[in-house]
Amino acid sequence: MLRPVPQPEEGAGGGRRSCVLGICEGNGWILREDNQSEPCECQERMVSRAASRGMGTGIPKRYRELSLSRKPICDLDPFVLRHVRTFVEQIDMQLSAGKGLWFTGDVGTGKTSLAMLVSQAAERKGRSVAIYPVTRLLAEIKNTYDRESGGSYMSLFRKLVSVDLLHLDDLGAEKRTDWVLQELYSIVNERWQDERSVVVTTNITDLDELRNEIGSRTVSRLVEICGDPIPIMGPDLRLTSAG
Repeated sequence: MLRPVPQPEEGAGGGRRSCVLGICEGNGWILREDNQSEPCECQERMVSRAASRGMGTGIPKRYRELSLSRKPICDLDPFVLRHVRTFVEQIDMQLSAGKGLWFTGDVGTGKTSLAMLVSQAAERKGRSVAIYPVTRLLAEIKNTYDRESGGSYMSLFRKLVSVDLLHLDDLGAEKRTDWVLQELYSIVNERWQDERSVVVTTNITDLDELRNEIGSRTVSRLVEICGDPIPIMGPDLRLTSAG
């Protein structure tokens, strides 16, 4: 039987960290029956999140109050919502298994919102998450080539392939070049090999067209990670809400 090591009282004005796994008392240690302490699993997650800090956009302000039970998300296809809700409820298990989700559909149908809900769920569990519109990701990679940027390509690459969840938004919007094909393949292939999760959104609904845009090998690995793309159909929610 493992027991949480008591958390010391904080001084005036101090805060108390909670364990994202609900195991320890927030100090990262568990007391065994022999009164010896051992690290809680939350420590590893804290280290992983710290290493990924500053990557990507984080959860943008517009998406921080999203919920499956609030409009406009709750008005989406019930089948899609059930699938996403199950994934979110099992987020720890899904990420540990290297599983992801792939949303495809027209502009404004809610793909990014659903993907953000997955990323939020991962963050709440203390998982490391990197959220990138693909055009920004490629720009950051190019920036590492500048000697004055202070960043290295391999350092960024290692972070991209090691975070618990890589969120790629608007895949296929980037201009197709041999360099783009190689970079996307390298990242996705490495995550596929290490069984790490990816969540993807794209406006390209035809897989053959997407294969032409980002390469057959990349699409093949994304399908194995995420399963078949989930189609999100309907009107542009941005225009509907504006009206």
